[in-house]
Amino acid sequence: MKAAVMTEVGKIEFVEREMPKINDDQVLVRIDHVGLCGSDIHYYQHGRIGDFVVENPIILGHESAGTVMEVGKNVKTLKKGDLVALEPGITCGKCEFCKTGRYNLCPDVVFMATPPYDGAFVEYVAYPEDMCFKLMPGMDTIEGALIEPLAVGFHAANQGKAAIGQTAAVLGSGTIGLTTLMALQARGIKEVYVTDLVDIRLEKAKEIGAKAVFNAKKTDIVAEILKATNGQGVDVVIETAGAEITAQQCVELVKRGGTIVMVGMAADPRYKFDFGKLQAKEASIATVFRYRNLYPAAIRAVGEKLIDVKQIVTDVFGFSQVTEAVEHAINHPDKTVKVVIDMSK
Repeated sequence: MKAAVMTEVGKIEFVEREMPKINDDQVLVRIDHVGLCGSDIHYYQHGRIGDFVVENPIILGHESAGTVMEVGKNVKTLKKGDLVALEPGITCGKCEFCKTGRYNLCPDVVFMATPPYDGAFVEYVAYPEDMCFKLMPGMDTIEGALIEPLAVGFHAANQGKAAIGQTAAVLGSGTIGLTTLMALQARGIKEVYVTDLVDIRLEKAKEIGAKAVFNAKKTDIVAEILKATNGQGVDVVIETAGAEITAQQCVELVKRGGTIVMVGMAADPRYKFDFGKLQAKEASIATVFRYRNLYPAAIRAVGEKLIDVKQIVTDVFGFSQVTEAVEHAINHPDKTVKVVIDMSK
């Protein structure tokens, strides 16, 4: 089978790999679609994200869905031909965090496309039955691949305890910002303000149903959102950009007694943050690391047409064009929101 391997920073090569063999509790999945994530792009450009360093050739891609081609003898819930979304983290199942349902915090997780583990830019994978989630009738594997970022958005809304009738702001309208907007809307929050630096992303946010969008290059977003909320701020602020300035804006925008949710990875410990103002508001901070127990709910939301996750896709490239896809996302951020790889081409 073919695999797209990042052999060094900025270089992906196609190599032949042996077909994987499944064990009794696994299924063989033909990968049909893979979403290109910002982490894939970061590894391609820099070879590391924080403490995660690429030291050997690696296969990128972790937002994946495909078709079950073979099942192990102990598999009970899946059969050949089923369409499935693959949750990319395989946890130990034994630690404190796994046993209390917080498996996203498992210290021994094997996570696709995170060094040293390979990802989904490959034709076939052997995968545990319990981490393959069957798609609902009528869904396709583009939607299946987008369940992963949608689960992040769901987890962000959960961490913010978002509730019907509240107000919210989403800082950053890349893929995660947009799926967070969708999750907030699904929870009944209709007054959501979205900010970014790129107009095409803001246009997508408006298309999805944001109350208002603001380009931070062109306007004072704090002043505008405070004006729109009669000076009160919003109940929930969700930061998805991972930038110092947006982290600082969270404190300005959150209402007294509200909640800030940090989703973007703000890796620089020297960032300034006004804890004094936060305390004066008695506002709370929650954080997000991936997601947990959310794939079934996200699949139902898409399958039941509550969320149209495919509307964030702006570009589709074939598997043979995976390098071009990554370079396109790097070189044309003003034209790109979400890139998906069609593995059949």
